[in-house]
Amino acid sequence: MGLTSMAVLLLAISAAVVLFALTIWLWPRLGKKSIGSILGRVGMMLATQLTLFAAIGLWANQSFGFYGSWADLFGQVKSEGVVVDHSASGKRVQVVSTQAVKVPRGDVPRVGGKIEKINVAGVDSKINGPAYVYLPPEYFQPEYAKKNFPASVVLTGYPGTSEALIKGLDYPVRAHKLAKAKKMQPTILVMMRPSVVGQRDTECIDIPDGPQAETFFTKDLRKAVSQRYRVGDKAANWGIIGNSTGGYCALKIAMRHPEAYGAAASLSGYYKALQDPTTGSLFGGSKKLENENNVMWRLKNTKTPPISVLVTSSEQGEHNYKDTLKFIKMAKGDARVSSIILDSGGHNFNTWRRELNPTLQWMGSRLSA
Repeated sequence: MGLTSMAVLLLAISAAVVLFALTIWLWPRLGKKSIGSILGRVGMMLATQLTLFAAIGLWANQSFGFYGSWADLFGQVKSEGVVVDHSASGKRVQVVSTQAVKVPRGDVPRVGGKIEKINVAGVDSKINGPAYVYLPPEYFQPEYAKKNFPASVVLTGYPGTSEALIKGLDYPVRAHKLAKAKKMQPTILVMMRPSVVGQRDTECIDIPDGPQAETFFTKDLRKAVSQRYRVGDKAANWGIIGNSTGGYCALKIAMRHPEAYGAAASLSGYYKALQDPTTGSLFGGSKKLENENNVMWRLKNTKTPPISVLVTSSEQGEHNYKDTLKFIKMAKGDARVSSIILDSGGHNFNTWRRELNPTLQWMGSRLSA
């Protein structure tokens, strides 16, 4: 049974309830002042607390998508994000698997498009990164056979999983329903983690003498997707969305590379790169590189590029609220800035679900095919 399966969660909850009941029932029998009774009481308490914490942890993981498998949880996943060399003549995209997007009962058609799991070979960055590509049903219809589609890269937070974008935030189903209701144009979604080199949080930066994550997102990913699917290669054809760390990446990448992305949506994103044990040294001691990846520094010291930007926060519950208001006030130049400010909402999936539909609609109105 998988880490994210409902069966595992229900089993953990059942075990916690049973052990709690056993502890209550056996407690009087273990009340004797003997070594065996004391060890029995300690054992029952530890077992009950362990199963309770396991149930809470499994529920939190299902809600927020921290880990996608047992191997991911215990750090045993080694195959994803390996830095490899690729020749320019090699295939940039390898399709690993496909699945249909099921939509709610009563919707016609019942299949809302297709999701392909792919591996992207980074010719320029030398990074091999996995992604999920959502193709709307229109992509396969005869009247669209010769038409290109706009595309949005969608990034999780750290340490989120790509699967959480599909199962937890429902990006494909939401995009299908909005397109069906004529509230957004049919759009290809490229769903990924921002950490494309194993478990390291690169903050989507080209790290000196390290992973070239920014190059992967601005060059390799766009080239690979455009070559395999009917997507244009201009900035106006491409948007980028992210939550938390992914939000910072989306905003920073679009501001640094307007030639790659014409629109960016940052859901609960922050405005400068975090540095902690998960990131390691990001800038190699270069203050210049650190400044260039600081969104607020860029607003003060460089011309804001002609892109569309959406930032979100909430008055209560989000730590980025004051910085978001500051960003909106400081953003000048040719950028078009929009925002979603909720009355309240924490840094979690429930908040982002409330922002996703308007975000997808906004993005759909900013991109061209």
